[in-house]
Amino acid sequence: MGKDLATLGFAPEARVTYRQKVRRCLDVFAQMLHRGLFDDSDGMTGLEIELNLIDEHARPAMRNAEVLAELDDPCFQTELGRFNLELNAPPRSIAGRGLGDYEQDLLDSLRRAAARTDCGIVMIGMLPTLSPDDLVLKNLSANKRYRLLNDELAGARGEQFDLDIRGVERLRSASASIVPEAACTSVQFHLQVPPNRFDSYWNASQAIAGVQVAIGANSPYLHGRRLWAETRIALFQQATDTRPEELRAQGVRPRVWFGERWITSVTDLFDENVRFFAPLLPILEDEDPVDVLRAGGVPRLGELRLHNGTVYRWNRPVYDVMDGRPHLRVENRVLPSGPTVADLLANAAFYFGLVRRLAEDERPIWSRLPFAAALDNFHAGAIGGIEATAYWPGRGEIPVAELVRSVLLPLAYEGLDRYGVEPMIRDRLLGIIDERCRLRCNGASWQTEAVRSAERRGLSRIAALHEMLLRYAELHRTNEPVHTWPTA
Repeated sequence: MGKDLATLGFAPEARVTYRQKVRRCLDVFAQMLHRGLFDDSDGMTGLEIELNLIDEHARPAMRNAEVLAELDDPCFQTELGRFNLELNAPPRSIAGRGLGDYEQDLLDSLRRAAARTDCGIVMIGMLPTLSPDDLVLKNLSANKRYRLLNDELAGARGEQFDLDIRGVERLRSASASIVPEAACTSVQFHLQVPPNRFDSYWNASQAIAGVQVAIGANSPYLHGRRLWAETRIALFQQATDTRPEELRAQGVRPRVWFGERWITSVTDLFDENVRFFAPLLPILEDEDPVDVLRAGGVPRLGELRLHNGTVYRWNRPVYDVMDGRPHLRVENRVLPSGPTVADLLANAAFYFGLVRRLAEDERPIWSRLPFAAALDNFHAGAIGGIEATAYWPGRGEIPVAELVRSVLLPLAYEGLDRYGVEPMIRDRLLGIIDERCRLRCNGASWQTEAVRSAERRGLSRIAALHEMLLRYAELHRTNEPVHTWPTA
């Protein structure tokens, strides 16, 4: 969202004016592309990591405002729930030691934070000890932008948000607010790309999303139920779905959206966002983007950026201005947080390397992979995790772990080489992915086996989840990859 919003309601005419302003911004954006005004360099990256706070009993700690005051560190920010934080790493190139520097910086930030607060800070896709009573409006972070977002989404829905997730077990629930979304804690990878190659990088990101979520799954439990390997995918979509049953039947798109086609330009995505989705937060800025562009300046396009931020694509286009120059990024949003910083950076290395290699392929993967198959792979990866099967051109239906080891990892190595990543760092991080797939062990499978082991010893499901989370929190501080963790 990017800023605090003090307005607590919007008149109907404000929405009309805002929609017009968004379209004006979109016209200016297209002119800027046509004139070649964007930074066309690539390789700059960014990481955003969402975190959970727990107490000594592995229960969620509703103390983010207090913890932020204790930390006094601008790298840490508030998030939707009072038990959430976000950690932003300074952007950098991944050439040379860039990925290794990311790892050290994140470890240093987390260790400093742990020393300054008595809360446990945990990187995990979904806190397994959350209860429905934790995900209520009083536990929304004390920030007006979140309350405003809640009110607008709930108002657009017009009725309760229903949850119905069918996995190994089934969970049915309902909420009058969007607070259940706070259970979803993720990591976002940002990759700056040249405007004339944006479509290739976005298409490549979509093509591998199912594989990413399968090998990186880390969210198998919600409210005591074992659901999908990456339950976060289903929960995020359902917890923010503004469509009542009738609009779903009419084919209205959800705001959490995979998309429905390959693209030929970044304008395809911004245009879809404007055409398909009603304004949610019609906050008007003073800037006239036409006047700014005419005067030789770089417009912020604030309304377009805000609207874009309320359409939750799993791979989202980002317009931004850095040092007076506009640029474009792909924001990859499919992965959960954790289990360790090493695992997280391994996931990043796999994504950055593989997406570059596929984006530069003379015969693009999206020319051979039906978009519907990419979507099916995404759902299969979220449901089945490391044991999932995916469709891949030339290989047909294939276990994801085998696909990664035999086809995709060699491509990721090539992609990291093209970025100039130091070989020792490349080999260590991609080696983590290889071992994870060889052993069929990721965060979700470790959690599941640890809970199963505790239940065999006679613990109830709830007690087993608490025990597992306490062990997870201890092991994740070691920064040893999850595939090396003992389950009993």
